[in-house]
Amino acid sequence: MATPQLQRGPVWVVLPTYDERDNLEPIVREIRGALESVVPDHVILVVDDSSPDGTGELADRLAAADAHVQVLHRAAKQGLGQAYLAGFRRALDAGAALVIEMDADFSHDPADLPRLIEAAGDLVLGSRYVRGGGVRDWGPARRLISRGGSLYARLVLGVPVHDLTGGFKCFRRAVLEAIDLDSVRSRGYAFQVELTYRAIKHGFAVTEVPITFADRRVGESKMSRTIVAEAIWMVPSLRFGRRRYRPPKQRTRLS
Repeated sequence: MATPQLQRGPVWVVLPTYDERDNLEPIVREIRGALESVVPDHVILVVDDSSPDGTGELADRLAAADAHVQVLHRAAKQGLGQAYLAGFRRALDAGAALVIEMDADFSHDPADLPRLIEAAGDLVLGSRYVRGGGVRDWGPARRLISRGGSLYARLVLGVPVHDLTGGFKCFRRAVLEAIDLDSVRSRGYAFQVELTYRAIKHGFAVTEVPITFADRRVGESKMSRTIVAEAIWMVPSLRFGRRRYRPPKQRTRLS
């Protein structure tokens, strides 16, 4: 049964893609299956950065066959953060009440979507690093880098969020409206840290829901040294840069 909050408007799932043709149709199908009984009023927005493998064309065919699927084509690959921002703007313009971001490669399990929605917080994070959460199919080095990155961001920013680098999130509309999307600076995975930090600094409550993160089913990772480097320098810039935030109106809560 949908929660009272969900009855105030639709849920949009923003799904950025670049060369995800093999994953796209099954991930859309599983997202639809996970949401249909929980919140019938939902939209899956595929944001494709002109994938050379035909992902965008496949997305168009899926949208033509299903009114719950929409496609936003972008002219070139401009970074994960920019793709999400474009998707968020489209969702807000269309009246979304909740906006969810997730990967298109099955790293995030569509079956977890109802739990994020039912948590109904200001910002709900699918968290690998709270009790009950975890990762699967990773080697020791990748585990160390990921957990170390989250700890680094947490310590530098001084916030009690365990998984700042995760990309499975559910935003209440008011959060995205408050954090000034046009001024977001990050382009790669630092985007995840920046949006959560901005939400906290605007006084919104953060809830962490445990999830298990799995390695992608098919295709290649989009991680690069440039993306890692951006995250390293961007984190202290968020806290100690010139930009000033309004003080929080309430404490962050965790679950």
